[in-house]
Amino acid sequence: MFRPRRASLVLSLAAAVTLLVSCSEPTVDDTLTAANGQVFDLSAEQEGRIRTERVDAIAALVPAPIRDRGTLRVTGSVNSTPPLGFYATDNATVIGSEVDIAQLIADVLGLRLDRSSADWAQNFVSIDSGQTDLFISNVTVTEERKDKYDFATYRLDNLALEAPTDSGWAYRDRKDIAGKRIGVSSGTNQEQLLVDWNARNVAEGLAPAQIVYYQNSSDYYLALSSGRIDGYLGPNPSAVYHSASTKETKILATYSGAGDALQGEIAVLTKKDNGLIGAVAKAIDHVIADGSYRKALDRWGLGEEAVESSEINPPGLPRTS
Repeated sequence: MFRPRRASLVLSLAAAVTLLVSCSEPTVDDTLTAANGQVFDLSAEQEGRIRTERVDAIAALVPAPIRDRGTLRVTGSVNSTPPLGFYATDNATVIGSEVDIAQLIADVLGLRLDRSSADWAQNFVSIDSGQTDLFISNVTVTEERKDKYDFATYRLDNLALEAPTDSGWAYRDRKDIAGKRIGVSSGTNQEQLLVDWNARNVAEGLAPAQIVYYQNSSDYYLALSSGRIDGYLGPNPSAVYHSASTKETKILATYSGAGDALQGEIAVLTKKDNGLIGAVAKAIDHVIADGSYRKALDRWGLGEEAVESSEINPPGLPRTS
């Protein structure tokens, strides 16, 4: 049975983004200041972005067509609230922790980062067609996805169930979603968890939850505030940021992205057996070792979700069948 994570885990995860979420409104110089005085750069220029140097031995592992092209084509979504992937104050440039990780990988590989944005499902289509090389956008490793894609991990995956601040929902465990309207993004591991919870509840004679699908944060937060849904299951960093900065929502429970039996992990995704994942994993290990990786995460308040090393195709969220 899936249960809320222990209070200690909830507190540790909340601490991971505390610096980011206790913030004021952006100032005229495109910054966001946390309660302790730490300043976050929301500008399009991102002059404070962490960079590193090319490593020839790792760059040599990149498949020749990509090396010859000279660019690393990365796709991602912009449907998250900060700090993952969101628009800068120019409302056009995508910034956030996921963009910074992509930049570090490109730096080590000696390639220019060429990042594009698409809806969640279209990111997979872009990888399948070869239009882009990597999908870096809070992607969880799952056993089903491993059939088609290779993964290199770079951050822990944790989810949060978010509800309106004035909600009287006394949530204890997955049985309490029975009969509720729960929002989720289609094709995500959180959708898979909700489907599994529904199946378990129905098998025990409980009413299923109504799963409502959203692709944009503005849409599901509007649905929460208007009472059209009772809760939203999504990435923990975004939920903590939103709930603390707006005070419009609260977190009812926090989970590993893979459930209690396994700590979920966020990973770079690429087309299976295209020869690129080994170079990506070594690039991540290199920036972990040189310290630039931790600086990049700390820049967005996500240092507590750091991994010690990158693992290729680790155990993922179980199959749905």
